[in-house]
Amino acid sequence: MLIMDNENSNLSRAEELKLLANEAFKVHKYSQAIDLYTQAIELNNRNAVYWANRAFAHIKLEEYGSAIQDASKAIEIDLKYSKGYYRRGAAYLAMGKFKDALKDFQQVKRICPNDPDATKKLKECEKAVMKLKFEEAIAVPASQRRSIADSIDYHSIVTRMSFYRILLGTAMAVVLAAAFVGANLVSVEISFPGFTKVGSVGLKLPRSNYVEPQYSGARIEGETVTLDFIKKMMEDFKNQKRLHKRYAFQIVLQTREMLRALPSLVDITVPDGRHFTVCGDVHGQFYDLLNIFELNGLPSEENPYLFNGDFVDRGSFSVEVILTLFAFKCMCPSAVYLARGNHESKSMNKIYGFEGEVRSKLNETFVELFAEVFCSLPLAYVINEKIFVVHGGLFSVDGVKLDDIRAIDRFCEPPEEGLMCELLWSDPQPLPGRGPSKRGVGLSFGPDVTKRFLADNNLDLVVRSHEVKDEGYQIEHDGKLITVFSAPNYCDQMGNKGAFIRFEAPDMKPNIVTFTAVPHPDVKPMAYANNFFGLFS
Repeated sequence: MLIMDNENSNLSRAEELKLLANEAFKVHKYSQAIDLYTQAIELNNRNAVYWANRAFAHIKLEEYGSAIQDASKAIEIDLKYSKGYYRRGAAYLAMGKFKDALKDFQQVKRICPNDPDATKKLKECEKAVMKLKFEEAIAVPASQRRSIADSIDYHSIVTRMSFYRILLGTAMAVVLAAAFVGANLVSVEISFPGFTKVGSVGLKLPRSNYVEPQYSGARIEGETVTLDFIKKMMEDFKNQKRLHKRYAFQIVLQTREMLRALPSLVDITVPDGRHFTVCGDVHGQFYDLLNIFELNGLPSEENPYLFNGDFVDRGSFSVEVILTLFAFKCMCPSAVYLARGNHESKSMNKIYGFEGEVRSKLNETFVELFAEVFCSLPLAYVINEKIFVVHGGLFSVDGVKLDDIRAIDRFCEPPEEGLMCELLWSDPQPLPGRGPSKRGVGLSFGPDVTKRFLADNNLDLVVRSHEVKDEGYQIEHDGKLITVFSAPNYCDQMGNKGAFIRFEAPDMKPNIVTFTAVPHPDVKPMAYANNFFGLFS
């Protein structure tokens, strides 16, 4: 009788904890919700609802590997529990594993044949899988692929004033040529790049190849990106105006050339008496990026920044963010350093909004161009031979040296395993050793792993990003690792602060500055993402 009473008490307490977890979830306290669902599961681990609910909280924290594990457990407990398949399908979808997601949504449809929401989600997933198969069918082998950048000549996109100057020069040339031809001295044909020939001597400028006279936005004069240009561009962006494609091409192509010349691991030297700022994920939150510059000054040779990956996706002003960072890089290469994040990849951009935003604000050519440039981003940095900066984290094996990172051929989409994958995806854990990744990609590594890596490479500190933190940062692993995240109130719902770190040479002690989110125009996060993101609501 006493045992039965205890069991009933545990079941009742588990239900109370589930209700508390549900309330925490409603106010976006997802980590707290996970803790409460976990306590409920410890009291009653045969309730599929608890596992599926915890899976949903993991999805909200982008811990897709943990979500798949929990949803699979819910299915194991109750094979007809549709939400188990639904949550697992959503997690697979978020990881870009469309074929696995399709199987789960097909099962949801079998269990709930009359559910209109399940029908809608299944159709969205089927479309995604069909598109994926089509892309695979027409894909060109890597060895035969041509660089999209090589096919773009922004110089041929001229201003209307330049057009008139060229016409004047052409007219003079035609007059001279006619004189020679009339004298039977020579036969000539005149042509210019970016123009098509009309009749025997006329020239016609394609409409897409000039800057329209009504364009009032920022302009680059010649080859040099100046601070005045960037200030004008940022002000235009702030007012939701767009940069002309001609100048966007110039910025992106010039940045590409600089990035391609860099090694996979870049060494930075900060002279004594100077400072250096490291920012974490910005995720398309342009107005918060402007706030960072308000708080800490614009990038310059005297005020350099390292942005540690995940510049784009989620936030709906990713185009503005990436063009601003690239423009500062063009203005002064030592003013801005850029590291690759896991979201600087085709698979992530396809799902989380950047690809759709680029199509909307620029065009399809830029989709391919950004994908190519992202493959040129360095993977890690070392500052003053002491601070290792990387987007994700450390490795599944000990003994990795800095030269091993330098030797990585990074000019590709991120692989699903290996050093490059782990640099972009891994996360720290409080316990020693290594464990499976809560994201489903990379791994979790403990304080002992961090300590050995630093000792092996004569380093003092790891700075990484990749994870939203309530205070914008977190110091872990006995002070040897700092996570910094610079997108406050992430996705307009997390309520977190943002942070950046200032290092002062020669001691290079971290000075962490936190800040809160600023208002932005009423464009929701992931406004340009695929329709199936209703799965996460």
